[in-house]
Amino acid sequence: MKTIGLWTALLVLCYALQTSLLTYLSFDGFSANLMLLLTVSVAFLCGHEKGVCFGFMAGLLQDATTGSYFGLATFSYMTVGLIFGKFSVNLFREQSLLPVISSIPALALHFAITISFLFLLGRQIDLVKFLKFDFWPTAIMQVVLAYPVHRLVLSLNELSKRR
Repeated sequence: MKTIGLWTALLVLCYALQTSLLTYLSFDGFSANLMLLLTVSVAFLCGHEKGVCFGFMAGLLQDATTGSYFGLATFSYMTVGLIFGKFSVNLFREQSLLPVISSIPALALHFAITISFLFLLGRQIDLVKFLKFDFWPTAIMQVVLAYPVHRLVLSLNELSKRR
């Protein structure tokens, strides 16, 4: 029970950082997505079941507080947790470079799901402008923050295994 509390505290703390501190470090309104980085790290370390569960919790927290399309972030994070968790069975789980490298494909998958959903709802999206002004600034920040987030998740995972 204490382990679930630790993971929940990490999730809430990172969401608070994402919505408060990282907004000051944003580029043209876009900043790093700590919830996505957490989901990728948990999926790599714990497998696809826990990756999907963590993605559900992270997405639900984000959907409940942002007020945009409810369920979109939940579905996106669950999909990222499933896909990157499936890759974790053939990899060294404690390898720290892998979440840094995979932060860009995870962001691309998250944006692809979001854009596809918005396109199905009839919204017009300029993909060139989106890639130039939205995706790449966010991707650079994702790469910069991926290693510290993964180290945090790795230390919490080791702590929870000891309990």
